[in-house]
Amino acid sequence: MALTGIQIFKLLPKTNCKECGVPTCLAFAMNLASGKAELDSCPYVSDEAREKLAEASAPPIRPVKLGKGVRQTTTGGETVLYRHEKTFFNPTVLAATIPSDIDASALDAKLKIFNAFQYERVGLNLRPELLVVKDAGKGADAFAATAKKIASDSEFNLVLMTENMDVMKAGVEAAGFKRPLLYAATAANVDEMGALAKSNDLPLAVKADSVAALIPLTEKLTGMGLKDLVIDSGSREIKQALEDQVAIRRAALKAGNKALGFPTITFPCEMASNLDMETMIAAMFVAKYGGIVVLSDFTPESLFPLLLERLNIFTDPQRPMTVTEGIFPIGNPDENSPVAVTTNFALTYFIVSGEIEASKVPCWLLIKDSEGLSVLTAWAAGKFGGDDVGMFVKKCGIMDKVKHKELIIPGYAAAIAGDVEEELPGWTITVGPREAAHLPAFLKTK
Repeated sequence: MALTGIQIFKLLPKTNCKECGVPTCLAFAMNLASGKAELDSCPYVSDEAREKLAEASAPPIRPVKLGKGVRQTTTGGETVLYRHEKTFFNPTVLAATIPSDIDASALDAKLKIFNAFQYERVGLNLRPELLVVKDAGKGADAFAATAKKIASDSEFNLVLMTENMDVMKAGVEAAGFKRPLLYAATAANVDEMGALAKSNDLPLAVKADSVAALIPLTEKLTGMGLKDLVIDSGSREIKQALEDQVAIRRAALKAGNKALGFPTITFPCEMASNLDMETMIAAMFVAKYGGIVVLSDFTPESLFPLLLERLNIFTDPQRPMTVTEGIFPIGNPDENSPVAVTTNFALTYFIVSGEIEASKVPCWLLIKDSEGLSVLTAWAAGKFGGDDVGMFVKKCGIMDKVKHKELIIPGYAAAIAGDVEEELPGWTITVGPREAAHLPAFLKTK
């Protein structure tokens, strides 16, 4: 049974050190009780107290680490049913399928293509994380060779997909150093698969024919000492699969059902006959509530929209998306190119930079930290004042890149022009258009 905030507080060191991010141990205890904090945030909690608090501090859906290296990721760990209640923490993991009988040269070509799927957005590198090595019935050697090549020659982490124990053991021996997810333990092989996962300290997927049938399997595996589980309700019919995802999430969060308190794995690749339909189903699971989504392939037209959807859903709604403060050259500007300044609200940056690119006029775009606020809001809140903008222009380094002394400010911030001129003696402050759509014409006339 979960402990109350006061019960948790009695087990904490009561130093009020603030190192956990909140002012007092009591506030931290309340956050633990409500699932808004993790026990590891407290550096001074004793081992005895940590053991007692483990249940109270654990999120209702266990976070499971997948893989190793630069694409190591975590799935699960969620504490709310709806994003607007707080936020979602660990983005849905995207995977593509590789058959174990693939030719070595074809695998090299595919890995080269897959490794190139990286997209920069609001300062973040968006990319998929997993490849599923699917047993094609060609034996343990072929399965192990494919798994080893992916693990050794690419950044991708793996899911080893077979119910044949001999084939799975060969895959683990070949690629176990990358900490792959084993798929899957079923009612027929749960003992052997559980023992293999435990002896190699690997995460394990559990597959059943229904949500109810998952419960005895997960209870048996957790009784064996396995904690890092991923669950699959087995449905490959779209409507039932969605209902299963919602039922599992609600059971874990609302009913406190620990037997279902694990991230899920879903297979759009087994629910459609073409990649376009797979992508639509995958988009549904990114929203509701797939921990891992497995596609038959990665293509730009399928992957990119899924990555953007994932970014939007798993961005904290209480914190605006921002761009790093600094100088952004657009269109290879030189020492005579215009200099413009705006706020670091991501939407503002992308709209303004896009219109500048469309104008074909090389330009230096200065992005000032405004705590993620748009121009008008930042000005009204005192985050984009004339003194601050002037000081930023002095310190950012743009004066070393241009010969002229002219700065274009947003039309909605026209009121700061005088203050900017006082902070930048000798500079000409030009008020640009209010709407970004008018920037191309404005820059061309300049």
